[in-house]
Amino acid sequence: MGKENIEKYSAGYALLNTVARFWHNNVFYRKVIVLGKENINPEHHLIFAPNHQNALMDALAVLFTQDADLVFLARADIFKKKTIATFLYFLKILPVYRLRDGFSSLKGNDEIFTKTIDVIKSNNSLVILPEGDHAGFRRLRQLKKGICRVAFQSDEATGFNLKIKIMPVGLEYSNYSRYRQVLTVVYGKPIEVSEFFELYKVSPERALNELRSKLSDEMKNIMVHIESEDDYEAIDELRSIINGRYSDDIKNPKLVRDRILIDKMNNLKTTDKSLFDKISSLSLKVKKAAKELNTDYRLLEKKKHPLGWLIAGIAGIILTFPLFIYGNIFNLTFLEIPNLQIRKIRDPQFHSSIRFALSLILAIIFLPVYLFLSLIIFSSWGEGLIIFLTLPLSGLFAWNYYLQFRRIIGGFRIRNLIKTHDKDFDLLRKNHTELINLV
Repeated sequence: MGKENIEKYSAGYALLNTVARFWHNNVFYRKVIVLGKENINPEHHLIFAPNHQNALMDALAVLFTQDADLVFLARADIFKKKTIATFLYFLKILPVYRLRDGFSSLKGNDEIFTKTIDVIKSNNSLVILPEGDHAGFRRLRQLKKGICRVAFQSDEATGFNLKIKIMPVGLEYSNYSRYRQVLTVVYGKPIEVSEFFELYKVSPERALNELRSKLSDEMKNIMVHIESEDDYEAIDELRSIINGRYSDDIKNPKLVRDRILIDKMNNLKTTDKSLFDKISSLSLKVKKAAKELNTDYRLLEKKKHPLGWLIAGIAGIILTFPLFIYGNIFNLTFLEIPNLQIRKIRDPQFHSSIRFALSLILAIIFLPVYLFLSLIIFSSWGEGLIIFLTLPLSGLFAWNYYLQFRRIIGGFRIRNLIKTHDKDFDLLRKNHTELINLV
């Protein structure tokens, strides 16, 4: 598949999409929560507009949480090498040229624009990241006009008959780079580009600005958006302190709780600045002290850490240690090897993308090998298949085993801090309790 027929069906791409989707939704993330999927009408001509905080993972979050045929637009500089460009076209990604790529290169956008019309007319959908580049902050930055220009010009080129809609998408990660985190994807109400047609015919630039402004407002309404730069760290940490326990809640997702918390803090800043400052100060104090004492908020929330339960936990850890060792065959192959590579990547927002891509490639290479070895080592094919299927399950067990081990050790650490009347810990608990009560 090349640039010329990027909108066409590809069996190879469909197979890769299926494998990568399973790995993304079931292995790499422990949970993927999708809200607002009913807003997607497959019969509409759509341009998806997600916020951009986590490099490649933002595009994959859209690709793997709905069923539309998608084509992506990305910056042109990554297409410089022919072999890479060929692979990117196979992945249904088109280049967009910017002024920094050279003034003469901008002419290439005419061809890309024509191709985007073919994509939309063929009932494929476009994905454009309207912030242009990524940044690891839970805040929507100034949107570029490109997405609005593509929408207007595509409809104009077809006599305003396509009735293109822009679909705002809100993405939230419980952690940007770690494995087995929670991804939340929110699809908002589609924006009717046709609402701005009359204005566009009279003043294209004004229409672009108004559509961009509306898209920005709609995106902020469905994502975690912390407007204040001065109070960003305090409010961002407050989300973890207050709502961290709800990360896996599907019925009342953490993203929704975070938005309510942020709205209340924004309101408090104007109605009771002294209380706002007190909560913000406590948030930062709790963050600093928890880090210094090597504890986490879930351990702090527990009033007691019964010795009997901790001992029982250690006994369980010891009894299941062989299964932990077995599970690390899976984890060391697919999760730890990619960790060796990310040390070379300076931009931390690319860490998750590198981890995912390498773990997927390793899975495609080694899982068939493990299946073959299982079938020839064991006496029956049925037994070999069962052993093979236990590999990923034991890998997930080993991951949770490690987390449980850390919590048990943390419980013993807190018991010791309480027993020795550690002043720093007593102050941490006092500040944490006061913060919880205030909020």
